[in-house]
Amino acid sequence: MAVRNPQAPSAVVMIRPHHFCSNPETLNDNAFQLLAANTHLDLSGIAFHQASDVAAQLQENGIGVHIFEDESRDTPDSVFPNNWFSTHSGGHVAIYPMFAANRRREKRVDVIDMLKSHYRVQDVVDYSGLEEDDIYLEGTGAMVLDHVDRVAYAVQSKRCNPLVLERFCAHFNYEPMLFEAFDKNDTAVYHTNVLMCIGTEFVMIGLDMIRDQKRRGQIEQRFTESGRKVIALSQQQIGEFCGNAIELQSNNQRILALSARAFAALDPQQLSVLQESVKLLPLDVSAIESAGGSVRCMLAGIHLSAR
Repeated sequence: MAVRNPQAPSAVVMIRPHHFCSNPETLNDNAFQLLAANTHLDLSGIAFHQASDVAAQLQENGIGVHIFEDESRDTPDSVFPNNWFSTHSGGHVAIYPMFAANRRREKRVDVIDMLKSHYRVQDVVDYSGLEEDDIYLEGTGAMVLDHVDRVAYAVQSKRCNPLVLERFCAHFNYEPMLFEAFDKNDTAVYHTNVLMCIGTEFVMIGLDMIRDQKRRGQIEQRFTESGRKVIALSQQQIGEFCGNAIELQSNNQRILALSARAFAALDPQQLSVLQESVKLLPLDVSAIESAGGSVRCMLAGIHLSAR
């Protein structure tokens, strides 16, 4: 039985895509996304094998993996399930309203049924009806949650509506911490989880992308007061998906799952600070990263008690 850690889940849900491709409906506001220029490459096949390898490596390191197959051609971003649902201690599950119309098809009853059969689920709060009113909150992509201090950090964007953020925080007992963030080209950050990763003893964050100095100081202070070491990431490192990592808990250690690309972009001092509290697990998801997300987006953490 894995050690319970409020911040780092010991099990995850993954979706293995059979027809992966970069989603044309999300290209306009996702600066991390690239349409594959080399169309002769079988990115769908590569993505299938990379997702399989991620699941195998997590399991080898003591992380529980519930993997579901997606054989549809109509859900190009299904490999990123953390956007449409999240789980929370006390037996709570949330389902979220998605911005892109084709991403709304990713929601799966069989995933929720699995959670109910394997874990103690008390209630499911479904916000997805807000899609009809053009109100969106894309799960733990739009929010990065501090499960210990109960703070929901969120970059304001079309994928993160302040009203539904407030509603989520009231339902799930988090304090909202909303802010704006931009890259060097003045493009708004589309998802908070490309900007920061909160671990048990550290946080990695692109502080200089938060231009409001007062808000930046408040956020940094919250992390410092929580006892975490703040690892400042450069905009270049953010572009290499260094912020899109997730801390997981095995039965004897904490693990930081991140992409091989992100691992290569961290400097020796940053790696040293991280290795004081986690085992680093670099994973090759290069094909999947062409769709604008990385390892964190691929893993929907399970914060529920097992039955």
